[in-house]
Amino acid sequence: METALYVVATPIGNLRDITLRALEVLAAADVIAAEDTRNTAHLLSEHGISAKNKLIAVHRHNERGAAEKIIAKLQAGESVAFVSDAGTPAISDPGALVVQAVRAAGLRVIPVPGASAVLAALSAAGLSEPHFLFYGFLPNKSAARRTALHALASYPCTLVFYEAPHRIVECVADLCAVLGGERQIVLAREITKMFETLHACVLREAEAWLKSD
Repeated sequence: METALYVVATPIGNLRDITLRALEVLAAADVIAAEDTRNTAHLLSEHGISAKNKLIAVHRHNERGAAEKIIAKLQAGESVAFVSDAGTPAISDPGALVVQAVRAAGLRVIPVPGASAVLAALSAAGLSEPHFLFYGFLPNKSAARRTALHALASYPCTLVFYEAPHRIVECVADLCAVLGGERQIVLAREITKMFETLHACVLREAEAWLKSD
């Protein structure tokens, strides 16, 4: 296996949504850098891959320091697979700092693509607009969130946001206030999981649906 940092996409819910190549890389890598080693150990176990002495933790709070350890392992000739809890590392998840540091050190980074919550939701949303902007998470506070939304209001494309369950009602209220009640929204949650839901409505109806569900 080539000495490199392999950025490996993992399932967003259903553990079978992993590529054959990802399984090969995870099995062959000398080291697996994981956002949560417990979650990754479970994934590996489900696919018959031993995690013994391979896992190291890389998350938001230690990413810079962990990058130095990963670089040292790569310089020693080891291969490193990097995974987040779900989906693709560095996409609204830790990883960008590690990749940046590895590239700056002159070492190779190899993407191993796979599951994506953004693309899975868009594929089943039925929105015909050919362009989309993936924004990720909006600001936590309403005032800052509305400021961000005002800057996006004139964009001629589908807007894609992530939001935490405990903020979704307030977020939808701000979306309605800034973007207008007649704009269509598709709410996607638990994609690929048992309680998968995709609900389409106009923004003025979304808050009531969330509160009733």
